[in-house]
Parts: sequence; structure tokens; C-alpha cells
Amino acid sequence: MLDMGMSIPRCLAALAMVSSFVRADSPPDAEDAAYPAIERFVEVLETVRKRHPDVDRVAYDRLVNHALEGMLAGLDPFSSFIHPEMAARVEAEGGLDPELPSLGMSLGLRDDGVYVAAVPPHGAAADAGVLPGSLLLEIDGVVVEDGAVEDCLAMLRRPAGVVTKVKLKSPAEPQPVEVKLEHRLVQDRSVAESRMLDGDDAVGYLRLATFGGHSAREVEAALDDLEDAGMKRLVLDLRHNPGGDLEQTVRILGLFVPPSTAVVSTRGREGEQGDPLKTPERQRRKRDYPLVVLIDRMSASASELTAGALQDLKRATIIGETSYGKGSVQQIIPMGGGTALRLTIATYHTPSGRTPHRQGITPDVVVETDDAAREMADKSRRIDSLAPDERKAVEAWRDPVMDAARTSFEGN
Repeated sequence: MLDMGMSIPRCLAALAMVSSFVRADSPPDAEDAAYPAIERFVEVLETVRKRHPDVDRVAYDRLVNHALEGMLAGLDPFSSFIHPEMAARVEAEGGLDPELPSLGMSLGLRDDGVYVAAVPPHGAAADAGVLPGSLLLEIDGVVVEDGAVEDCLAMLRRPAGVVTKVKLKSPAEPQPVEVKLEHRLVQDRSVAESRMLDGDDAVGYLRLATFGGHSAREVEAALDDLEDAGMKRLVLDLRHNPGGDLEQTVRILGLFVPPSTAVVSTRGREGEQGDPLKTPERQRRKRDYPLVVLIDRMSASASELTAGALQDLKRATIIGETSYGKGSVQQIIPMGGGTALRLTIATYHTPSGRTPHRQGITPDVVVETDDAAREMADKSRRIDSLAPDERKAVEAWRDPVMDAARTSFEGN
């Protein structure tokens, strides 16, 4: 039981936390488990406050906020606790964008300084081993000032090919480490490439880099051009596509499946299901030609829902690697003290009811890909930025996933 010798405010806070555990929608054993858990939390909190030598770092707000940060981070990679410092800064700036797409990471602000808040799995930061929660100490030798998140964002927004050196205090290392990050090309357009395949005047190729705000319009325009050029079969490449706008996802699916087709639904904690999202009621062109969709282990979110829906509806053959496994819904929930939660509240599901969350989409045709092939595929996506000798090697390389796609069309 709780120690009644605690101060009244702390008892009330602990009891309030307990009451949140024992609501009707909590697990059956929550009431029995809550009191010992709260006792343990309060005991650790008070021990830290009494024994830690750095008095400036043991204020209640600071300790509890960092505890909440760890709790949210331990749930899944997409839930997070928004510190009051960052929440206030966002409100003051009218919407501060903390993302750095060319580096594949986002920044945040907490009481000990600017830190790496998120590291998606497909960017330069992830490839360099940067961990979420790392404190940002220096940028190209310039010391990061307390609270200077805007300055850091400005310094870290650079063109593709530029190398930035950052010094970080990683949660996994006792000493600061210096990391070199090369900025990567960020596609302004969602359709990164659209062409007829060499050697086959009936097969079109369309690579979708992201699901942005105008993706459906771009894809439809590209399909019109390919069809006018004589396309009878299509390869839709979603490899390395991290996802994006759900509405655009549904509209893109509407280009390939009948109008008013249910393609995506959500399910909450108790299995409650939202109204399914359906493709548009009207379709300008009927596109029923053979379709192959390429995915890899970096295809995430909207890419997975697109591949999964087309697979369930028997509309496409899916080729490549099992996808990343991000199929969850997040919501920003304001909390007390100027804080907020970015919390996963539901999962996305394809027409058959399955979810890609934590398991990905398994291709119909699995093509094993080694690191050398992945490196060549990555270079092929940015071939215009390569040196002449590298470009020549990439142009001579045969993509095994594309070979499998061509083979799947045989007889069609």
C-alpha cells in the first residue's frame, strides 16, 4: 500500500495515477497491480530526490516528465511524450516543423537541451546509428546553445550531398560521439520516376517516393502518359517509400480498383472498428491491366496499406521483401502542465482485416536481397548525383526484383 507518511500532494498525485489505471477499460488485474507499481515509482522518485548530488536536476516536474518520456518511448516507436518546453515553443512559433528529411530525423526540445526526437528507419541518421533521445551538443564544431532549436533546424537544412558533422550524447554511450551525416535528396514530387521499360514497349514503370499532398494527381497524370505511350502492364515501385497521406493512399488505390471499394479500416483497443475508407465514387479511366507492386523492408505505412489492399483484392502481384511493419494510428492528446502525448490509439487494416503493424506485408513473390543489392538499388534511386564510374556500374547492374517483376508478366 501507499506510504501514508508521504506528503499530501504526492499521495494525491499517486492516487490520481492509480485511478487512471483502474478504469473499466483497463486489464482485469490492473487494480491489484497498480498499487505496488505506484509505490515503486514514488519510492524511486523520492530516493532520487534525496540522494542525487545534482540538486538542480531533481525537481519533480523534471523527473516526472522524463519518466513519462521513457514510458511513452517504451510503448512503440511512434508514441512519444511532448515536453512543455517544446509544446510552448511550437505554440509560440505558430507551428514549428522539427523534421529534417534530408537527414532522416526530427529534433525536439527538453530541459537539458535540443535532442533527436525521432529517427525513421530509412534515412541518413538511421544508417549512421543515431538513436532517438540523443542530446545534440555541436553542429560542425559550433556548440548548440540551450533552447536554440530553431537555429539548429536552420543549420541542419542543407542540400543533398553536403556532409554535416554532429556531436551527440547518445543514450547508449557514456561519452559524446561525433557522427558524419550526408544529406540526401528529398523528392519534391511524389512520382520520382515514370517511363516505359527498355526492351518491352508494353510495360510501364512508375516509382512513387512518398504519399504527399498531390500524389494521386501526379500518379494519374503519369499513368495517362504511359497509357498513351502504349502501356499494357505496370510495375508500381514502392520500395523505400516511407508512406504519408492516407487520403492520397485511398485515392491512388481508386485508380486501380472499382469505385466505392472499401480499402482501409481502423481498429481500436477493444476491437472497435471505424467506418472503412472507400475509393472515390467515380473513376475517370478503367485501369484493369496487369499490375505488379514492388516493396522492400523500408516500405512503410501508406506503402504497406497500398500493397496489402491490392494483394487482398487480387488486383496485383506483390514482389520483393517483407515490408517494415508500420500500420498504426497516432493522436496528439493535450495533457496537464502544457504537455501532450503523441499516442498510438489504433491500427490500420486492409480489406481482409489484417494489419501490417509489427508484421509487415509478405510479398506473393519473395526476392531475397543482400546488402550489396540494397546499396545498388539505393544508388539507382539517385543515379543523377553519382560520379561517372559509379553511374556506369549501376546502369550495368541487373535488379533482381525488377527481373522477378518482368517474369511475373510472362503470359499476360
